[in-house]
Amino acid sequence: MTPGTIALLALSAFAAGAVDAVAGGGGLITVPALIAAGLPPHLALGTNKGQAVFGVLASYLRFRRAGMIDAARAKVAFPAGFAGSLLGAGLVLLLSPAALKPVVLGLLVAVAAFLAFRRPGPPKPRARPLPPGPTAAAIALVIGCYDGFFGPGTGTFLIVAFVALLGDGLAQASAGAKVVNLASNLAAFALFAWRGTVLWPVALPMAVAQMSGSWVGAHLAVRRGDAFVRKVVLAVVLALVVKLGRDLLS
Repeated sequence: MTPGTIALLALSAFAAGAVDAVAGGGGLITVPALIAAGLPPHLALGTNKGQAVFGVLASYLRFRRAGMIDAARAKVAFPAGFAGSLLGAGLVLLLSPAALKPVVLGLLVAVAAFLAFRRPGPPKPRARPLPPGPTAAAIALVIGCYDGFFGPGTGTFLIVAFVALLGDGLAQASAGAKVVNLASNLAAFALFAWRGTVLWPVALPMAVAQMSGSWVGAHLAVRRGDAFVRKVVLAVVLALVVKLGRDLLS
């Protein structure tokens, strides 16, 4: 792979990091870029996880610096997300991820409607709020499992779940999603690295760019708040709907 190609991949990683820090969906940019650069699918997926985990770490640290990470919730969500991702990766050996595409497409359409019609501003408190610890753990386990098994839209699903079930604002939910994303990415990264499917000469330059982009994206989410996050999440959801729809029709 030429230095020019690696530079273009690093540029795609920067853009992916910025988008992913706000709304998830960074893999929509980097995975096609890696495949277009000539990597076979298994190396593209492994290399993508090898660089993406550093970007998630950078955005997590930026949100934590801003005081937006709920430490008590993170203590239950992180291990649940890690375990869920390992479980999902194991399920890949038994089931075909392609079977999930119609289900995920339907869920994404529902997410788009939720975001489009949700009134801006702080969410209304529930009359009987769900217990945050167990609910966060359940969200992390289920969506972490999905990330290990299939993946597209993981960050977006986490954000919407935290908003709908725990009453978070969108910016706060984006911060909380990074805890689970970090856990699920670490689990997947460990598996891919163990199997030797991370192409390090490509992953490391992309990781540096991904970290820079993630820091910028998280900074924008912190500064601009819910209205900005809502627009980016909606754009990512629509892009995912288009991609999965084309995959189903092809």
